[in-house]
Amino acid sequence: MGESIDAAKFREVLGHFPTGVVVITAIAPDGSPLGMTVGSFTSVSLDPPLVAFLPEKKSRSWARLRASGPRFGVNVLAHHQDEVSASVALRETEKFAGFEWRLSPTGLPVVSGCVAYIDCTTEQIVEAGDHDIVIGRVDHLAVEAGGDPLVFHAGAYGTVFRHLPK
Repeated sequence: MGESIDAAKFREVLGHFPTGVVVITAIAPDGSPLGMTVGSFTSVSLDPPLVAFLPEKKSRSWARLRASGPRFGVNVLAHHQDEVSASVALRETEKFAGFEWRLSPTGLPVVSGCVAYIDCTTEQIVEAGDHDIVIGRVDHLAVEAGGDPLVFHAGAYGTVFRHLPK
């Protein structure tokens, strides 16, 4: 108990747990789209409908999204959208260059071809170590293209099998 955990070992071990890949979006005050790729997204509650994502506190993309206001969108990327994920994650500016997007009925960016999208209003931000836990109330959601989602596992992109053999 109380053993000091090496950060590299922590990352290696937790890398064996697959995570879904989403792009969190918002609109900047100048009307341009904002985005960041996140692998830590989850549903929280059915009543009321809540979801959460966990951005790194020092992320410049998170700082821009947070400053844009309380509304954000979650785009569940499709298995073939690894380049979208990488583009949004790596680019400092013009994160939406090279792929199509549109506005949802509530005015948030939706990545064309994503599996589904969820539009939210921030309910609470909780500090947790070097990350924030952003809890959002779901305002609107829809299946966009459906299909298999993009996952990240053991340092690489992949997808999931729909059904396991019985």
